Amino acid sequence: MDLQLTNKIALVTGSTAGIGLAIAQQLAAEGAEVIITGRTEGRIQEAIRSISAQVSGAKVRGVAVDFGHADEVQHLLREVPEVDILVNNVGIFEPKPFAEITDEEWMRFFEVNVMSGVRLSRQYFPLMLRKNWGRVLFISSESGLQIPAEMIHYGTTKTAQLGVARGLAELTKGTGVTVNSVLPGPTASEGVQEFLQKMSTEGKSPEEAETEFFQNARPSSLLQRFATTEEVASMVVYLASPLASATNGASVRVDGGVIRSIG
Repeated sequence: MDLQLTNKIALVTGSTAGIGLAIAQQLAAEGAEVIITGRTEGRIQEAIRSISAQVSGAKVRGVAVDFGHADEVQHLLREVPEVDILVNNVGIFEPKPFAEITDEEWMRFFEVNVMSGVRLSRQYFPLMLRKNWGRVLFISSESGLQIPAEMIHYGTTKTAQLGVARGLAELTKGTGVTVNSVLPGPTASEGVQEFLQKMSTEGKSPEEAETEFFQNARPSSLLQRFATTEEVASMVVYLASPLASATNGASVRVDGGVIRSIG
């Protein structure tokens, strides 16, 4: 299927590994010009080599940025003044007891997970409206609807993303611009092994820890395994395409059936 993305300019934040890298690779495979971001130039170059090895003729470049610092975001906006597709993927997570989460950690999570998308959308979204075409996507999480007890700060930021996305969608009436959220469930992205180690008892294998995770932490999952990054990326890239023009203001689940509600 031709997703009609040839020569579209796409910015994917947090894209040197995991879901972001998979999204960037699939966009490049569809002919888009892709800008990736990471915190170091070394990680960016490694990701570019990975994408180029998988996609012949890939048009991909990168900008180093730490989304926890507003001045670095401004540098990115100067380097990339306009895009057709914005994928707000960058995010941090960490399981931690609620009473131990400091004010500084709350603010750091909001800076990276929420304000990164706000700051980028503030520049790119009006330009999309002016051109009468564009795609803004927020990579939220099923944790935005079912706040996990083990990381309330993370879940809260993912709920906030849903609010920002829906609010922006309200501003697109009658235009060719869409704003949507994608809600992955537990996904085998970078950092999952560390997460499993914190969630499981000592001495368990990764396979045992994964089984324990779905039995105890996500028992409602119908998939009963971690989704692959490619499975999530496929939905994101479709929503970024002209073919998804009738999907707007939506929260689209790629959660493996974790969320039980039908609404």
